[in-house]
Amino acid sequence: MSGIDHWLLPEGVGEMLPDEAWRLEALRRRLLDVYRTWGYGLIIPPLVEYLTSLLTGAGHDLDLQTFKLTDQLSGRLLGVRADMTPQAARIDAHALKRDEPVRLCYLGSVLHALPNGFAGSRSPLQVGCELFGHAGIESDLEILNLMLETLTVTGLQVHLDLGHVGIFRALALGAGLTAEQEADLFDVLQRKALPEIEPLLVSFGAASEWRERLARLASLHGGAEVLEQAQTVLTGAGDAVAAALDNLVAIAARVQARWPQLPLHFDLAELRGYGYHTGVVFAAFTPGSGQEIARGGRYDSIGAVFGRARPATGFSADLRTLMALSPATGEAPRGAVFAPASDASALVDAIAELRAAGECVIAALPGQTGGAHAMGCDRELVEQGGAWVVVNL
Repeated sequence: MSGIDHWLLPEGVGEMLPDEAWRLEALRRRLLDVYRTWGYGLIIPPLVEYLTSLLTGAGHDLDLQTFKLTDQLSGRLLGVRADMTPQAARIDAHALKRDEPVRLCYLGSVLHALPNGFAGSRSPLQVGCELFGHAGIESDLEILNLMLETLTVTGLQVHLDLGHVGIFRALALGAGLTAEQEADLFDVLQRKALPEIEPLLVSFGAASEWRERLARLASLHGGAEVLEQAQTVLTGAGDAVAAALDNLVAIAARVQARWPQLPLHFDLAELRGYGYHTGVVFAAFTPGSGQEIARGGRYDSIGAVFGRARPATGFSADLRTLMALSPATGEAPRGAVFAPASDASALVDAIAELRAAGECVIAALPGQTGGAHAMGCDRELVEQGGAWVVVNL
């Protein structure tokens, strides 16, 4: 193996050098402070769990993204988390066991077996919030507004995509589709393969009125007019479809009232996280990025596998992506003060006083190469008249 191989990182796995890492840390602190003011408790789940926990409920869709290994102590399969949402659900259902609504936030590394998302990263730094224990649109709106507040902190200009997986679920049920047929149709809809939809529905033997509704679903995307079109096209599809549409209309109206300048886009065939979402789904996009930068939605009853079925809604994003795209990635780092190599008590006291005031002071090491400029300092401590003072370089 050549020596250069020792410097390589796995594809899609990155690192951050000091300047970038400090900017990310500043953004992390600002976001966690925002979440605290909204009443969200910070959790720090383990990086590794038993595979059965990570791939339960919401985690089922994560099977292909999860690195798996064998626990040398128990012999059981472990997984390196690819998403922190299932962990938050487990904590709410099993560790906290509260009856009242529970608000949780998190920020930590996840690992993907395959590239996914912005720049093909396999090592996102996932940030997100989850709200458990309330089934009304108020909790959906709180999470959606908190996601938009997160993006406001980053300085990003975004537009919002809204959908509702309950519409497709109810139409598939009304058409009498089997689980396999539903999965096949889901795949076609996600690919927007319009010519394939009608022949596929015919092969399923679905009734003509249900074929028409499901086929039209793929074309129901655009501005607010889409909701009016949907209410006409899906008339007679049943109470579940009508309720889902009403839910989406109400949420959209409330979002637009709070964020009047926010562009809204609707796509009733966009089924993000279909394997576990149960209601409204949403995603934020920003110019210059072809992929979503934040996403979320309702995923009721995920906690059932952990012993308690609770309504749930939440959002998540990759902090690395937000920082990379953001025009406001934190304050420019303050310059440092260079101090000479000495253990004189007056100098030690001066350095301690500067650090207590929040200044960065870099003490020279005896015999080191490079001086103040090389160490990134714009000032230095010099002795003048028996006192140590800071002077500009």
